[in-house]
Amino acid sequence: MNLEDLARLRRARDAMDRDYARPLDVPALARVALMSPGHFSRSFRAAFAETPYSYLMTRRIERAKALLRRGDLSVTEVCFAVGCTSLGSFSSRFTELVGESPSAYRARGHEDGAAIPACYAKLYTRPVRSAGPAHRPGTETGHERRSATPAPPVA
Repeated sequence: MNLEDLARLRRARDAMDRDYARPLDVPALARVALMSPGHFSRSFRAAFAETPYSYLMTRRIERAKALLRRGDLSVTEVCFAVGCTSLGSFSSRFTELVGESPSAYRARGHEDGAAIPACYAKLYTRPVRSAGPAHRPGTETGHERRSATPAPPVA
């Protein structure tokens, strides 16, 4: 991928970061990047290891978490405030990314106010390689994540 395309993709990603609450779709973001929608989607995934929709929803959920921590808005109000149009889709995606429903998240105390936003964590960490059928033990390249639990000693 050339630097000009990468700069265009970053411009579209910045638009998602800034305008996450507005109705954004792939054709609109592709126009920001000066690319066709298909080329934009493929290039975005290649550059950032996730689809434009996934990145946008992660951004919206991060903002929703902040609004839910404040506690002055209902889950439905938060859903619409972050640009989602379906409460069911919002709740499903929130639960998928956070591990609990928006209502449960709002109801419990939050010590994670200073947590690193997921978009930054994704940007500065290596993706985990799947151990699919092509994986053979002992063929790691050093880039895979290792378990923090040491192996038990051999007796």
